[in-house]
Amino acid sequence: MPAGVSWPRYIRMLGASVLAMFAGAQVVHQYYLPDLSIPEIPPKPGELRTELHGYKAREEAAAAFQGLK
Repeated sequence: MPAGVSWPRYIRMLGASVLAMFAGAQVVHQYYLPDLSIPEIPPKPGELRTELHGYKAREEAAAAFQGLK
């Protein structure tokens, strides 16, 4: 067995690693809120907008909060 570990322990570690990877990907996905819509017509070169909508919303909320002080 790899690294001198028993099969059950190896399988548990593999499962825990995969679950941690999926959970981390989900957390990042929820934090950045990517736009997953697919446009009908591909954009022309230079027209592609790649802003982070979740980040922009948090930035605007922080600016509004600072404006209230």
